[in-house]
Formats: sequence, structure tokens, C-alpha cells
Amino acid sequence: MQATTQAQTKTPVVGKHVYGELYGVDEGLLRDEDRLRRVVIEAAHIANMHLVEVNSWRFKGGDKEGVSVIALVLESHIAIHTWPTYGFATVDVYTCGEHSDPMAAFRYIVSQLSPKRFTVNYSDRSYK
Repeated sequence: MQATTQAQTKTPVVGKHVYGELYGVDEGLLRDEDRLRRVVIEAAHIANMHLVEVNSWRFKGGDKEGVSVIALVLESHIAIHTWPTYGFATVDVYTCGEHSDPMAAFRYIVSQLSPKRFTVNYSDRSYK
């Protein structure tokens, strides 16, 4: 029997995906594009991610009004999409880094948006 090397037993891609829905968030906060950008940037820092670029868009018009903030990080991405009329937001944090912590980023975002309730899901998206 041949000895297994460390390279053969190591997972080649570590994928950690944390995502959820936030309910009962203040409408003003969900419309505040600048603040949401700052929250995403700080979440990346807290989670030990390396920020590449942050983009945001403000959509106007009826019940579909909202803000989307997407941060490209070296390890993958962080996204927040909001629907202020409903006090609702979705949060998506995906990393492919062994040393990043997407749950820490998610928890920080939740702490800053202060929803009345939220869901959180985790998916291991590693290549094994």
C-alpha cells in the first residue's frame, strides 16, 4: 500500500456558503446605499476576506425599489439585496478560502441591520 501525501488528502477547494433572509428591517436603513456599502466592506474585513471591488445600485419604482451591494473578494463574494417596502433583505456570503469566515461576515451584517427575525443557511461547496 502506498503512503498518501498531504497534497493528496488536502481538499483542493474549500467552499463555504452562508446565506439567509432578514425580515423586519428598518426601511430607511434598507434604502441607505452608502451605509450598506460600509457594512459590506466591514463584513469582509471581519471575515478575513480580501476586498477587490464593491459595486452598488439603487433601484427605484414601486414595491421593487431597493439597493443591491455586491463585493467581489479574492475568496469570492458578499451580496446584500434589499426590498425596503417589505422591510426585507437577502444576504449571501460565499468564500473559497481556508482562512475566511463567512459566518462572521453574515453575523456582522445581521447585527448592523437589526432584523426582527432572520434565517441562516450553510452549504459546504468544497471540492473533495
